[in-house]
Amino acid sequence: MQSRYFMKKSKILSLAICCLISIVGWGQNKGSQDTLRYEVNPQMVQHFEGWGVSLCWWAGQCGKWEDEKIDEIVTWLVSPEGLNYNIFRYNIGGGDDPLNRHCEPHHMGRGKGLRAEIEGFKDSIGDRYHWERDAAQRKIMLKIKEKRPDAIFEAFSNSCPYYMTYSGCVAGHQDGGKDNLRPEYYEAFAHYLVDVCKHYKDEYGIEFKTLAPFNESASNYWHANGSQEGCHFDYESQARFIHVLDPILRASGLNTVISAADETSVGHAIGGLEYYVSTGADSCIGQWNTHTYGGSILEKVCFGKLARATGKHLWMSETGAGGNGIAGNLKLAQRLIDDMRYIQPEAWIDWQYMEETNDQWCTIRGSFADQTYEKVKNFYVRQQCSRFIKQGYDIITTTYSQSLAAVSANRDLLVIVALNEDTAAKTHVINLSQFSQMPVGSNIRVYRTSKEENLSDASRSVSLDGKTIILDLPAQSITTLVIKLAVFSTP
Repeated sequence: MQSRYFMKKSKILSLAICCLISIVGWGQNKGSQDTLRYEVNPQMVQHFEGWGVSLCWWAGQCGKWEDEKIDEIVTWLVSPEGLNYNIFRYNIGGGDDPLNRHCEPHHMGRGKGLRAEIEGFKDSIGDRYHWERDAAQRKIMLKIKEKRPDAIFEAFSNSCPYYMTYSGCVAGHQDGGKDNLRPEYYEAFAHYLVDVCKHYKDEYGIEFKTLAPFNESASNYWHANGSQEGCHFDYESQARFIHVLDPILRASGLNTVISAADETSVGHAIGGLEYYVSTGADSCIGQWNTHTYGGSILEKVCFGKLARATGKHLWMSETGAGGNGIAGNLKLAQRLIDDMRYIQPEAWIDWQYMEETNDQWCTIRGSFADQTYEKVKNFYVRQQCSRFIKQGYDIITTTYSQSLAAVSANRDLLVIVALNEDTAAKTHVINLSQFSQMPVGSNIRVYRTSKEENLSDASRSVSLDGKTIILDLPAQSITTLVIKLAVFSTP
C-alpha cells in the first residue's frame, strides 16, 4: 500500500506542474485597458451535461403552494426560454429527534428559517418507512420530471438520521471536528440512503443518476443545535463508509452510482480525492463532486486534472455568494466562468433557486408564506449562460479569463459569453481565424444584461470584420453572442 501511495503522490505532483502550465497558457489576452484582444479556438475542452440547482431548501417550501404557482416557477426553471436547467439535486433528509431529547426545538430556525428542517423517513432504527413525508420537495421534483422528461436527478445527504449519531442531533457532533455517524450504524445508514433511492425508482420512475452520501463533511462547522443538517466525516471515515455503501448500492439493482465528496472548497476536495486514490476508495466512485465556495484558480485547475485522471465524471455541484446589486451578480458569474474554464466540469449547479431576503443567493425572490415571487437580476445574468450553452454542447477554448465559449452538438452554432465587471465600458476584439468559415453579420444574435437591461437585444453592439468580431460591452454587463456557422471544422 505504501509504494502505491507514493506512486500516486508522484503522479499528483506531475499533474500539479501541468496545472501551472495550463494557467499560463489559457488565460492570456492582449490589448489596452479598454480594448481586449483574444482568440476563440474550436478545440474541445469538455462535453457539457447541463446546468442545475439543488431542491434543498426552497422546494420544501414552494411545494406547499397553489398548483398554478408551482407550475409557473418550475416553468421558469426548466423551460428553454427560462433558465433551461436540467439537473436537480434532491436532499434525502436525516430528520431530527421529534422529541428533542438532545437538541433545542426548532434550533434550525436561528439560521435559515424553518425551511432548513428536513423530514426524515424513519424515527428509529426499527421504525417503518414513512414515505408520505417530504411531500413538498417531492411535489416539486415530480413537477420538474413532468415538464422536463430529460431531467437528471442526484440524491444527496447532509446528515444521517438523528438516532445514528453521537450527539442525537442532525446538525452535527458537539465537537464540529468529530464524526457524528456512529460506525456501528454505517450499514444501516447505507441501507437508508439506498432504500430511499429505490423507493423513488419503484414508485415514481425517478432513478437518481448519482448518490452523494456526504456534504462538506471535511469541514468543522457542523455542531449540535446548529442551523441546518450537517455531519463531519474525516477522509478516512469517508473511505470506510464508501466501502460499506458501494456493495449495498450495487445489490439494489439501481443504475445509480456514488458521487463524492461535495466538499465546501476545492482545496478540501483535492485532499479528499488524493486520500480516496491513495487508499483505493476511488474504485467505488462514479463521479467526483465539489463545491466552489472557496478555491483558487490553481486549485481549480489541479482538481479538474486530478479528477479527470481517474476517468470519472466531474460536477461542480454547489455554489453561491453574497454581494450587492448587479456587481454581486456579476462576481458570481465570474466564478461560474472560472469554474467552467479551470475545473472543466460536465455540470454546473446553483445552490438556491428562491430566497426571501436577498437577490444574490437566488434567481427568484419571494415570500414562502405569502406565495409571492419575482425574477431578480441574477435570473437574467444566469440565463446569459444557461439559456444558450445547452446540455450536449462542448465547451471550447478561449484565451481571455472573462469569457466562455461553446459549440452545439452538430457544430453549427457557436456561443460566446463575455463579461465586463468593470465600471468602465470595454471593447472585445475576438479572433475566430481558427474556424473554417464565418457567417455574415446578420447570423449573429446578441443578448445583454446590465444594470438597465435584462437579456435584451444588443445586436447594435457588434460588428464583423472578416473573421474578427468587435463587441462593445457597457460597464457592469454580460453579453452572449449566438453565431450560426455555415461550416465548422476542428484542426
